[in-house]
Amino acid sequence: MCDEHYEEDVKAYQSRMGITRREFGALSVGAGMAMFLPRAEGAVAVTESEVNVKTPDGTADCYFVHPTTGTAPGVVVWPDILGLRTAFRKMGKRLAESGYAVLVVNPFYRGKKAPVVPEGTVFSDPLVNSVIRPMAGALNATTHTTDAKALITWLDSQSSVAKNKKIGTTGYCMGGPIVMRTAAAVPERVGAAATFHGGPLVSPAADSPHLLIPQMKAQFLVAVAENDDMREPNTKTTLKDGFTKANLPAEVEVYTGAQHGWCPPDSPVYNEAQAEKAWTRLLALFGKALA
Repeated sequence: MCDEHYEEDVKAYQSRMGITRREFGALSVGAGMAMFLPRAEGAVAVTESEVNVKTPDGTADCYFVHPTTGTAPGVVVWPDILGLRTAFRKMGKRLAESGYAVLVVNPFYRGKKAPVVPEGTVFSDPLVNSVIRPMAGALNATTHTTDAKALITWLDSQSSVAKNKKIGTTGYCMGGPIVMRTAAAVPERVGAAATFHGGPLVSPAADSPHLLIPQMKAQFLVAVAENDDMREPNTKTTLKDGFTKANLPAEVEVYTGAQHGWCPPDSPVYNEAQAEKAWTRLLALFGKALA
């Protein structure tokens, strides 16, 4: 699961779609150039800013967007391996327009401010191996936990965040495990958590995210890419069993036809129909769990 298998998945995707590597590259560029998202239904006016959040390891640069008036439930967004960029700012703004105070994190702040690679970079670009993977490899269960606590503390210090409502968190790709560790790190505050093509959520390691489920109190949405499920078919069952034993409401679903990375609008495998389905399910989760 996640991006270590991206190249082989690209080849399989090309074969099924009957496109060449050059054509696939053009699709990647086109996705970045045509990137847009439907405006949130009943969208409210929002205020955007670039903010810096102190953590035990330094200062995390983040994008913060929230309804211009009143207070709203806070949400922490963990991007995929390409990090904080235009696509995730757009996704965060859309969520804020739906009534949430959204903090989109640069998870690589210890190494570099966002964007860590140029806009338009795709997973197969050499920069991913030379620049991003070393920074991603420096992150672990401990850094995920300390960051989560610092970011939620910061959200709770903002006048635009409703302190009487639970906080939500979402994560994509490598952000999936961080979502689960966030839910376990601050269980009294995190009421809803969602992962999209996230991984690895289940592993043999002693610090596998799924082992933290008993410490959580959040309701969950786990949206699984079809090719991730083909590679790790037992993950969904392990997660469902874990949530059931912990008595946590959870929606765990494989999205048919959706490839790993299908949600961000700048992804070359962006699947609008399935991304909109995931968006609808996310709003449903937040609507009941953060009310």
